[in-house]
Amino acid sequence: MGSIPAVYQQLIAALLAGGFTTLTASPFELWWLGPVAAGLMFAGLHQLTPAQAALKGWCYGVALFGTGASWVYVSIHDYGYTGVPLALFLTALFVCVLALFFAGTLWLYRRFTGPRLALVTFAGAWVLGEVLRTYLFTGFPWLLLGSGYVDSPLAGWAPLGGVYLLSLLVALSGALGATLLLRRQWWTLAPLAAIWLVPLALPSQWTTPVETPTRVALLQGNLPQLQKWTPEGQRNAANTYSDLTREVADEVDLIVWPETALPMMETQARPVLERVQSNLPTDTALVTGVVQRDIDNRYFNSVVGVGDVEGSYQKEHLVPFGEYLPLESMLRGAIDFFNLPMSSFAKGESDQAPMQAAGVSIGNAICYEIIYPQLVANRAKDSGVLMTLSNDTWFGASIGPHQHLQMARLRALENGRYVVRTTSNGITAIIDAQGDIVERAPQFETTSLTGEFYAMEGLTPFTRMGSWPMWLLAALMVLVGVPKARRR
Repeated sequence: MGSIPAVYQQLIAALLAGGFTTLTASPFELWWLGPVAAGLMFAGLHQLTPAQAALKGWCYGVALFGTGASWVYVSIHDYGYTGVPLALFLTALFVCVLALFFAGTLWLYRRFTGPRLALVTFAGAWVLGEVLRTYLFTGFPWLLLGSGYVDSPLAGWAPLGGVYLLSLLVALSGALGATLLLRRQWWTLAPLAAIWLVPLALPSQWTTPVETPTRVALLQGNLPQLQKWTPEGQRNAANTYSDLTREVADEVDLIVWPETALPMMETQARPVLERVQSNLPTDTALVTGVVQRDIDNRYFNSVVGVGDVEGSYQKEHLVPFGEYLPLESMLRGAIDFFNLPMSSFAKGESDQAPMQAAGVSIGNAICYEIIYPQLVANRAKDSGVLMTLSNDTWFGASIGPHQHLQMARLRALENGRYVVRTTSNGITAIIDAQGDIVERAPQFETTSLTGEFYAMEGLTPFTRMGSWPMWLLAALMVLVGVPKARRR
Protein backbone atom coordinates (compact mmCIF):
# COMPACT_ATOMS: atom_id res chain seq x y z
CA MET A 1 0.00 0.00 0.00
CA GLY A 2 3.05 2.23 -0.19
CA SER A 3 1.91 4.00 -3.37
CA ILE A 4 -1.54 4.75 -1.94
CA PRO A 5 -1.82 8.14 -0.20
CA ALA A 6 -1.89 7.86 3.59
CA VAL A 7 -5.45 9.16 3.90
CA TYR A 8 -6.77 6.53 1.50
CA GLN A 9 -4.89 3.86 3.41
CA GLN A 10 -6.72 4.98 6.51
CA LEU A 11 -10.10 4.73 4.75
CA ILE A 12 -9.32 1.24 3.44
CA ALA A 13 -8.28 0.22 6.95
CA ALA A 14 -11.62 1.54 8.26
CA LEU A 15 -13.58 -0.49 5.72
CA LEU A 16 -11.67 -3.62 6.73
CA ALA A 17 -12.23 -2.85 10.41
CA GLY A 18 -15.99 -2.56 9.90
CA GLY A 19 -16.13 -5.94 8.19
CA PHE A 20 -13.93 -7.50 10.88
CA THR A 21 -16.30 -6.23 13.60
CA THR A 22 -19.22 -7.99 11.91
CA LEU A 23 -17.17 -11.20 11.94
CA THR A 24 -16.82 -11.01 15.74
CA ALA A 25 -20.59 -11.49 16.08
CA SER A 26 -22.73 -14.57 15.41
CA PRO A 27 -22.89 -16.65 13.36
CA PHE A 28 -19.15 -16.13 12.66
CA GLU A 29 -17.95 -15.52 16.26
CA LEU A 30 -14.35 -14.65 15.33
CA TRP A 31 -14.04 -12.56 18.49
CA TRP A 32 -10.27 -12.19 18.16
CA LEU A 33 -10.85 -9.86 15.21
CA GLY A 34 -12.34 -7.20 17.53
CA PRO A 35 -8.98 -5.89 18.80
CA VAL A 36 -7.67 -6.05 15.22
CA ALA A 37 -10.55 -3.83 14.08
CA ALA A 38 -10.01 -1.40 16.97
CA GLY A 39 -6.27 -1.33 16.27
CA LEU A 40 -6.89 -0.47 12.60
CA MET A 41 -9.13 2.41 13.70
CA PHE A 42 -6.60 3.70 16.24
CA ALA A 43 -3.46 3.44 14.12
CA GLY A 44 -2.62 6.72 12.44
CA LEU A 45 -5.70 8.47 13.78
CA HIS A 46 -3.72 11.37 15.25
CA GLN A 47 -2.13 12.06 11.86
CA LEU A 48 -5.56 12.89 10.45
CA THR A 49 -7.43 16.17 10.61
CA PRO A 50 -10.81 16.10 12.41
CA ALA A 51 -12.59 16.01 9.04
CA GLN A 52 -10.44 13.11 7.83
CA ALA A 53 -11.02 11.27 11.11
CA ALA A 54 -14.77 11.75 10.65
CA LEU A 55 -14.56 10.26 7.16
CA LYS A 56 -12.60 7.31 8.54
CA GLY A 57 -15.29 6.76 11.16
CA TRP A 58 -18.02 6.99 8.54
CA CYS A 59 -16.30 4.39 6.34
CA TYR A 60 -16.06 2.08 9.34
CA GLY A 61 -19.78 2.51 10.03
CA VAL A 62 -20.74 1.89 6.41
CA ALA A 63 -18.75 -1.35 6.35
CA LEU A 64 -20.05 -2.45 9.76
CA PHE A 65 -23.74 -1.88 9.10
CA GLY A 66 -23.51 -2.72 5.41
CA THR A 67 -22.34 -6.21 6.34
CA GLY A 68 -23.66 -6.72 9.86
CA ALA A 69 -27.12 -5.14 9.45
CA SER A 70 -27.76 -6.34 5.91
CA TRP A 71 -30.88 -8.07 7.26
CA VAL A 72 -32.59 -4.66 7.10
CA TYR A 73 -33.01 -5.22 3.37
CA VAL A 74 -34.86 -8.47 4.05
CA SER A 75 -37.24 -6.72 6.44
CA ILE A 76 -37.92 -3.86 4.04
CA HIS A 77 -38.18 -5.87 0.80
CA ASP A 78 -39.54 -9.27 1.78
CA TYR A 79 -41.94 -8.14 4.48
CA GLY A 80 -42.32 -4.39 3.93
CA TYR A 81 -44.10 -4.57 0.56
CA THR A 82 -41.24 -2.62 -1.08
CA GLY A 83 -39.69 -3.15 -4.52
CA VAL A 84 -36.01 -3.93 -5.01
CA PRO A 85 -34.79 -0.44 -6.05
CA LEU A 86 -36.58 1.34 -3.21
CA ALA A 87 -35.55 -1.35 -0.70
CA LEU A 88 -31.92 -0.98 -1.74
CA PHE A 89 -32.16 2.79 -1.44
CA LEU A 90 -33.77 2.67 2.02
CA THR A 91 -31.21 0.11 3.23
CA ALA A 92 -28.33 2.23 1.93
CA LEU A 93 -29.84 5.30 3.57
CA PHE A 94 -30.19 3.41 6.86
CA VAL A 95 -26.53 2.30 6.71
CA CYS A 96 -25.17 5.71 5.74
CA VAL A 97 -27.12 7.55 8.43
CA LEU A 98 -26.10 5.13 11.19
CA ALA A 99 -22.47 5.45 10.09
CA LEU A 100 -22.65 9.12 11.08
CA PHE A 101 -22.41 8.04 14.74
CA PHE A 102 -18.85 6.87 14.14
CA ALA A 103 -18.08 9.93 12.03
CA GLY A 104 -19.21 12.20 14.85
CA THR A 105 -17.35 10.21 17.50
CA LEU A 106 -14.00 10.39 15.70
CA TRP A 107 -14.46 14.03 14.69
CA LEU A 108 -15.01 14.98 18.34
CA TYR A 109 -12.12 12.77 19.40
CA ARG A 110 -9.66 14.45 17.04
CA ARG A 111 -11.07 17.93 17.60
CA PHE A 112 -10.82 17.93 21.39
CA THR A 113 -8.13 15.43 22.40
CA GLY A 114 -4.40 15.38 21.78
CA PRO A 115 -1.81 12.60 21.61
CA ARG A 116 -1.42 12.64 25.40
CA LEU A 117 -2.80 9.36 26.81
CA ALA A 118 -4.23 8.59 23.37
CA LEU A 119 -4.65 4.90 24.22
CA VAL A 120 -6.97 5.75 27.08
CA THR A 121 -8.91 8.52 25.37
CA PHE A 122 -9.55 6.40 22.27
CA ALA A 123 -11.18 3.59 24.28
CA GLY A 124 -13.23 6.06 26.32
CA ALA A 125 -14.40 7.93 23.21
CA TRP A 126 -15.40 4.67 21.54
CA VAL A 127 -17.66 3.72 24.46
CA LEU A 128 -19.22 7.18 24.66
CA GLY A 129 -20.02 6.88 20.97
CA GLU A 130 -21.76 3.57 21.66
CA VAL A 131 -23.74 5.12 24.50
CA LEU A 132 -24.98 7.85 22.14
CA ARG A 133 -25.94 5.20 19.58
CA THR A 134 -27.85 3.31 22.27
CA TYR A 135 -30.08 6.22 23.23
CA LEU A 136 -30.04 9.03 20.64
CA PHE A 137 -33.09 9.09 18.34
CA THR A 138 -34.57 6.06 20.23
CA GLY A 139 -31.26 4.18 19.84
CA PHE A 140 -29.81 1.28 17.87
CA PRO A 141 -27.33 -0.64 20.08
CA TRP A 142 -26.87 -3.38 17.50
CA LEU A 143 -23.33 -4.68 16.94
CA LEU A 144 -21.72 -2.87 19.85
CA LEU A 145 -18.03 -3.73 19.85
CA GLY A 146 -18.37 -5.89 22.98
CA SER A 147 -21.45 -7.83 21.85
CA GLY A 148 -19.50 -10.71 20.34
CA TYR A 149 -17.56 -11.69 23.46
CA VAL A 150 -19.90 -14.01 25.35
CA ASP A 151 -17.71 -17.00 24.36
CA SER A 152 -14.36 -15.24 24.64
CA PRO A 153 -11.75 -15.01 27.43
CA LEU A 154 -13.20 -11.55 28.21
CA ALA A 155 -16.62 -12.99 29.10
CA GLY A 156 -15.87 -12.91 32.83
CA TRP A 157 -15.91 -9.08 32.75
CA ALA A 158 -19.57 -8.96 31.62
CA PRO A 159 -21.18 -9.43 35.07
CA LEU A 160 -19.00 -6.57 36.36
CA GLY A 161 -19.63 -3.87 33.77
CA GLY A 162 -21.76 -5.28 30.99
CA VAL A 163 -21.29 -4.83 27.28
CA TYR A 164 -19.84 -1.32 27.64
CA LEU A 165 -16.97 -2.65 29.74
CA LEU A 166 -16.36 -5.32 27.10
CA SER A 167 -16.36 -2.66 24.37
CA LEU A 168 -13.94 -0.52 26.36
CA LEU A 169 -11.55 -3.42 26.91
CA VAL A 170 -11.66 -4.53 23.26
CA ALA A 171 -11.01 -0.95 22.07
CA LEU A 172 -8.19 -0.55 24.58
CA SER A 173 -6.70 -3.91 23.56
CA GLY A 174 -6.71 -2.82 19.94
CA ALA A 175 -4.99 0.48 20.74
CA LEU A 176 -2.42 -1.27 22.92
CA GLY A 177 -1.79 -3.89 20.25
CA ALA A 178 -1.33 -1.25 17.55
CA THR A 179 1.11 0.64 19.77
CA LEU A 180 3.05 -2.55 20.45
CA LEU A 181 3.34 -3.55 16.79
CA LEU A 182 3.95 -0.13 15.26
CA ARG A 183 6.12 1.50 17.92
CA ARG A 184 7.62 -1.51 19.72
CA GLN A 185 6.36 -0.23 23.05
CA TRP A 186 6.86 -3.43 25.09
CA TRP A 187 5.28 -2.02 28.25
CA THR A 188 1.90 -2.46 26.55
CA LEU A 189 2.18 -6.20 27.17
CA ALA A 190 1.44 -5.71 30.88
CA PRO A 191 -2.01 -4.05 30.49
CA LEU A 192 -2.85 -6.42 27.64
CA ALA A 193 -2.11 -9.40 29.85
CA ALA A 194 -4.19 -7.92 32.66
CA ILE A 195 -7.21 -7.32 30.37
CA TRP A 196 -7.22 -10.89 29.07
CA LEU A 197 -6.03 -12.84 32.13
CA VAL A 198 -7.86 -11.17 35.04
CA PRO A 199 -11.20 -12.82 34.06
CA LEU A 200 -9.63 -16.17 34.95
CA ALA A 201 -9.57 -15.04 38.60
CA LEU A 202 -13.13 -13.64 38.64
CA PRO A 203 -16.09 -15.64 40.02
CA SER A 204 -17.66 -17.89 37.43
CA GLN A 205 -21.11 -17.39 38.93
CA TRP A 206 -22.43 -14.36 40.83
CA THR A 207 -25.96 -15.63 41.45
CA THR A 208 -27.38 -18.84 42.89
CA PRO A 209 -30.21 -21.05 41.60
CA VAL A 210 -33.24 -22.03 43.62
CA GLU A 211 -33.40 -25.72 44.42
CA THR A 212 -36.25 -26.76 42.13
CA PRO A 213 -36.16 -26.10 38.39
CA THR A 214 -39.16 -24.99 36.35
CA ARG A 215 -40.12 -27.18 33.41
CA VAL A 216 -40.87 -25.05 30.35
CA ALA A 217 -42.09 -25.53 26.78
CA LEU A 218 -41.29 -22.87 24.20
CA LEU A 219 -43.52 -23.07 21.12
CA GLN A 220 -42.41 -22.06 17.63
CA GLY A 221 -45.27 -21.85 15.13
CA ASN A 222 -43.24 -21.04 11.99
CA LEU A 223 -46.21 -19.30 10.36
CA PRO A 224 -45.90 -17.15 7.19
CA GLN A 225 -45.44 -13.51 8.15
CA LEU A 226 -47.17 -12.14 5.05
CA GLN A 227 -50.35 -14.13 5.83
CA LYS A 228 -50.26 -13.64 9.58
CA TRP A 229 -52.86 -10.88 9.90
CA THR A 230 -55.34 -12.32 7.40
CA PRO A 231 -58.42 -14.22 8.65
CA GLU A 232 -56.83 -17.45 7.41
CA GLY A 233 -53.57 -16.59 9.17
CA GLN A 234 -55.42 -15.94 12.43
CA ARG A 235 -57.15 -19.33 12.22
CA ASN A 236 -53.89 -21.10 11.41
CA ALA A 237 -52.15 -19.42 14.37
CA ALA A 238 -54.91 -20.42 16.80
CA ASN A 239 -54.93 -24.01 15.55
CA THR A 240 -51.13 -24.37 15.38
CA TYR A 241 -50.43 -23.11 18.90
CA SER A 242 -53.39 -24.99 20.36
CA ASP A 243 -52.12 -28.24 18.83
CA LEU A 244 -48.53 -27.65 19.98
CA THR A 245 -49.76 -26.88 23.49
CA ARG A 246 -51.80 -30.05 23.65
CA GLU A 247 -48.67 -32.11 22.87
CA VAL A 248 -46.66 -30.73 25.83
CA ALA A 249 -49.38 -29.85 28.36
CA ASP A 250 -48.71 -32.73 30.75
CA GLU A 251 -44.91 -32.38 30.72
CA VAL A 252 -44.25 -28.82 31.89
CA ASP A 253 -45.06 -26.09 34.41
CA LEU A 254 -44.89 -23.18 31.97
CA ILE A 255 -45.81 -22.89 28.29
CA VAL A 256 -44.65 -19.85 26.31
CA TRP A 257 -45.94 -18.69 22.93
CA PRO A 258 -43.96 -16.04 20.97
CA GLU A 259 -44.59 -12.35 20.30
CA THR A 260 -48.09 -11.75 18.87
CA ALA A 261 -48.48 -15.50 18.49
CA LEU A 262 -52.20 -14.87 18.03
CA PRO A 263 -52.40 -12.02 15.47
CA MET A 264 -55.50 -10.41 16.91
CA MET A 265 -56.67 -8.17 19.72
CA GLU A 266 -56.58 -9.58 23.24
CA THR A 267 -60.38 -9.49 23.34
CA GLN A 268 -60.42 -11.87 20.36
CA ALA A 269 -57.57 -13.98 21.70
CA ARG A 270 -59.05 -14.54 25.17
CA PRO A 271 -61.61 -17.17 24.06
CA VAL A 272 -58.82 -19.10 22.32
CA LEU A 273 -56.57 -18.91 25.38
CA GLU A 274 -59.35 -19.93 27.75
CA ARG A 275 -60.27 -22.88 25.55
CA VAL A 276 -56.62 -24.00 25.59
CA GLN A 277 -56.41 -23.44 29.34
CA SER A 278 -59.42 -25.66 29.97
CA ASN A 279 -57.34 -28.62 28.76
CA LEU A 280 -54.26 -27.76 30.86
CA PRO A 281 -53.43 -29.10 34.33
CA THR A 282 -54.63 -26.66 36.98
CA ASP A 283 -51.11 -25.64 38.05
CA THR A 284 -49.79 -25.02 34.51
CA ALA A 285 -49.16 -21.46 33.29
CA LEU A 286 -49.53 -20.29 29.70
CA VAL A 287 -47.90 -17.03 28.58
CA THR A 288 -48.19 -15.44 25.14
CA GLY A 289 -47.57 -12.27 23.20
CA VAL A 290 -50.70 -10.44 22.07
CA VAL A 291 -51.95 -6.98 21.11
CA GLN A 292 -53.84 -5.10 23.82
CA ARG A 293 -56.12 -2.11 23.36
CA ASP A 294 -57.02 0.19 26.26
CA ILE A 295 -60.05 2.40 26.86
CA ASP A 296 -58.30 5.31 25.12
CA ASN A 297 -58.00 3.19 21.95
CA ARG A 298 -54.23 2.86 22.31
CA TYR A 299 -52.53 -0.35 21.17
CA PHE A 300 -49.80 -2.14 23.12
CA ASN A 301 -47.45 -4.97 22.17
CA SER A 302 -48.00 -7.07 25.27
CA VAL A 303 -47.41 -10.31 27.16
CA VAL A 304 -50.39 -11.84 28.95
CA GLY A 305 -51.14 -15.20 30.50
CA VAL A 306 -53.78 -17.66 31.66
CA GLY A 307 -53.71 -20.30 34.35
CA ASP A 308 -51.11 -19.85 37.09
CA VAL A 309 -50.23 -16.32 35.93
CA GLU A 310 -50.47 -12.91 37.58
CA GLY A 311 -49.92 -9.58 35.83
CA SER A 312 -49.04 -8.63 32.26
CA TYR A 313 -46.39 -6.63 30.44
CA GLN A 314 -46.60 -3.90 27.81
CA LYS A 315 -43.56 -3.26 25.64
CA GLU A 316 -41.68 -0.14 26.68
CA HIS A 317 -39.10 0.38 23.91
CA LEU A 318 -40.71 0.34 20.48
CA VAL A 319 -39.10 -0.27 17.08
CA PRO A 320 -39.15 2.81 14.80
CA PHE A 321 -41.14 2.21 11.58
CA GLY A 322 -42.08 -1.32 12.73
CA GLU A 323 -44.12 -0.40 15.84
CA TYR A 324 -44.43 3.33 15.54
CA LEU A 325 -43.83 5.82 12.74
CA PRO A 326 -41.62 8.86 13.41
CA LEU A 327 -43.00 12.00 11.77
CA GLU A 328 -46.21 10.07 11.20
CA SER A 329 -48.16 13.02 9.77
CA MET A 330 -45.56 13.35 7.00
CA LEU A 331 -44.70 9.71 6.27
CA ARG A 332 -47.92 7.75 6.78
CA GLY A 333 -49.15 6.67 3.36
CA ALA A 334 -46.05 7.81 1.46
CA ILE A 335 -45.01 4.22 0.63
CA ASP A 336 -46.33 0.78 1.61
CA PHE A 337 -43.43 0.25 4.03
CA PHE A 338 -44.78 3.10 6.17
CA ASN A 339 -48.17 1.36 6.39
CA LEU A 340 -47.09 -1.92 7.99
CA PRO A 341 -49.75 -3.72 10.08
CA MET A 342 -49.72 -2.75 13.74
CA SER A 343 -47.23 0.14 13.31
CA SER A 344 -49.02 2.51 15.70
CA PHE A 345 -48.26 1.07 19.13
CA ALA A 346 -48.10 3.07 22.36
CA LYS A 347 -45.25 2.70 24.87
CA GLY A 348 -45.71 0.76 28.09
CA GLU A 349 -44.69 2.25 31.43
CA SER A 350 -41.06 1.95 32.53
CA ASP A 351 -41.87 0.82 36.10
CA GLN A 352 -44.05 -2.22 35.38
CA ALA A 353 -44.03 -4.94 38.03
CA PRO A 354 -42.68 -8.33 36.94
CA MET A 355 -45.16 -11.00 35.91
CA GLN A 356 -45.63 -14.07 38.09
CA ALA A 357 -46.01 -17.39 36.30
CA ALA A 358 -45.64 -20.96 37.58
CA GLY A 359 -44.38 -19.53 40.87
CA VAL A 360 -41.52 -17.59 39.20
CA SER A 361 -41.02 -13.84 38.94
CA ILE A 362 -40.43 -13.01 35.27
CA GLY A 363 -38.65 -10.01 33.78
CA ASN A 364 -39.92 -9.43 30.24
CA ALA A 365 -38.17 -7.97 27.22
CA ILE A 366 -40.15 -8.21 23.99
CA CYS A 367 -38.07 -8.75 20.83
CA TYR A 368 -35.93 -5.64 20.21
CA GLU A 369 -35.84 -4.76 23.92
CA ILE A 370 -33.38 -7.55 24.70
CA ILE A 371 -30.58 -5.59 22.97
CA TYR A 372 -30.81 -2.75 25.54
CA PRO A 373 -28.46 -3.61 28.44
CA GLN A 374 -29.84 -1.15 30.99
CA LEU A 375 -33.49 -1.96 30.29
CA VAL A 376 -32.84 -5.67 30.79
CA ALA A 377 -30.80 -5.04 33.95
CA ASN A 378 -33.72 -3.10 35.39
CA ARG A 379 -35.99 -6.08 34.67
CA ALA A 380 -33.52 -8.52 36.22
CA LYS A 381 -33.39 -6.72 39.59
CA ASP A 382 -36.82 -7.94 40.64
CA SER A 383 -37.06 -11.19 38.72
CA GLY A 384 -35.74 -14.73 38.95
CA VAL A 385 -35.68 -15.33 35.20
CA LEU A 386 -35.65 -13.20 32.04
CA MET A 387 -38.10 -13.99 29.25
CA THR A 388 -37.99 -12.61 25.72
CA LEU A 389 -40.77 -13.22 23.21
CA SER A 390 -39.81 -12.33 19.66
CA ASN A 391 -40.95 -12.43 16.04
CA ASP A 392 -37.69 -12.92 14.20
CA THR A 393 -39.58 -13.78 11.02
CA TRP A 394 -38.74 -10.22 9.93
CA PHE A 395 -35.09 -11.26 9.59
CA GLY A 396 -35.78 -14.06 7.11
CA ALA A 397 -32.85 -16.42 6.57
CA SER A 398 -30.29 -13.68 7.28
CA ILE A 399 -27.65 -13.41 10.03
CA GLY A 400 -30.03 -11.24 12.10
CA PRO A 401 -31.55 -14.03 14.26
CA HIS A 402 -28.07 -15.29 15.16
CA GLN A 403 -26.97 -11.82 16.26
CA HIS A 404 -30.23 -11.37 18.20
CA LEU A 405 -29.69 -14.66 20.04
CA GLN A 406 -26.09 -13.74 20.88
CA MET A 407 -27.20 -10.47 22.47
CA ALA A 408 -29.79 -12.37 24.53
CA ARG A 409 -26.97 -14.64 25.70
CA LEU A 410 -24.93 -11.61 26.76
CA ARG A 411 -27.90 -10.26 28.76
CA ALA A 412 -28.05 -13.61 30.58
CA LEU A 413 -24.33 -13.43 31.40
CA GLU A 414 -24.47 -9.78 32.48
CA ASN A 415 -27.32 -10.39 34.92
CA GLY A 416 -26.70 -13.96 36.06
CA ARG A 417 -30.18 -14.98 34.94
CA TYR A 418 -31.56 -17.69 32.71
CA VAL A 419 -33.13 -16.29 29.54
CA VAL A 420 -36.00 -18.22 27.97
CA ARG A 421 -36.38 -17.06 24.37
CA THR A 422 -39.40 -17.93 22.27
CA THR A 423 -39.56 -16.86 18.62
CA SER A 424 -41.98 -17.32 15.73
CA ASN A 425 -39.57 -19.23 13.48
CA GLY A 426 -36.24 -19.27 15.35
CA ILE A 427 -33.94 -19.09 17.07
CA THR A 428 -35.87 -20.39 20.09
CA ALA A 429 -33.58 -21.30 23.01
CA ILE A 430 -33.06 -21.73 26.75
CA ILE A 431 -29.96 -19.86 27.92
CA ASP A 432 -28.39 -20.42 31.33
CA ALA A 433 -27.04 -17.84 33.78
CA GLN A 434 -23.54 -18.03 32.24
CA GLY A 435 -24.87 -17.21 28.79
CA ASP A 436 -24.56 -20.78 27.49
CA ILE A 437 -27.30 -22.35 25.37
CA VAL A 438 -28.91 -25.25 27.24
CA GLU A 439 -31.50 -26.17 24.62
CA ARG A 440 -32.08 -24.82 21.12
CA ALA A 441 -34.75 -25.45 18.48
CA PRO A 442 -34.02 -25.57 14.76
CA GLN A 443 -35.00 -22.57 12.66
CA PHE A 444 -37.91 -22.59 10.21
CA GLU A 445 -39.69 -25.57 11.77
CA THR A 446 -43.02 -25.86 13.54
CA THR A 447 -41.89 -27.32 16.84
CA SER A 448 -41.81 -27.11 20.61
CA LEU A 449 -38.68 -26.89 22.75
CA THR A 450 -38.96 -28.41 26.21
CA GLY A 451 -36.41 -28.09 28.98
CA GLU A 452 -35.74 -26.64 32.41
CA PHE A 453 -34.58 -23.36 33.84
CA TYR A 454 -33.71 -22.26 37.37
CA ALA A 455 -34.92 -19.05 38.93
CA MET A 456 -31.81 -17.26 40.20
CA GLU A 457 -31.25 -15.33 43.43
CA GLY A 458 -28.78 -12.51 44.04
CA LEU A 459 -27.51 -9.76 41.76
CA THR A 460 -24.39 -9.35 39.67
CA PRO A 461 -22.45 -6.07 40.10
CA PHE A 462 -23.76 -5.01 36.69
CA THR A 463 -27.38 -5.67 37.61
CA ARG A 464 -26.93 -3.83 40.90
CA MET A 465 -25.18 -0.72 39.54
CA GLY A 466 -26.18 -0.71 35.87
CA SER A 467 -24.27 0.88 33.01
CA TRP A 468 -23.60 4.32 34.48
CA PRO A 469 -20.25 3.44 36.15
CA MET A 470 -18.90 2.47 32.71
CA TRP A 471 -20.30 5.63 31.16
CA LEU A 472 -18.63 7.71 33.87
CA LEU A 473 -15.34 5.84 33.47
CA ALA A 474 -15.40 6.38 29.72
CA ALA A 475 -16.07 10.10 30.18
CA LEU A 476 -13.15 10.41 32.62
CA MET A 477 -10.87 8.52 30.22
CA VAL A 478 -11.67 11.04 27.50
CA LEU A 479 -11.31 14.01 29.83
CA VAL A 480 -7.74 13.16 30.81
CA GLY A 481 -6.71 13.46 27.16
CA VAL A 482 -8.27 16.88 26.62
CA PRO A 483 -5.59 19.60 26.86
CA LYS A 484 -6.07 21.84 29.89
CA ALA A 485 -6.54 24.93 27.76
CA ARG A 486 -9.48 23.35 25.96
CA ARG A 487 -10.98 22.10 29.23
CA ARG A 488 -10.99 25.65 30.51
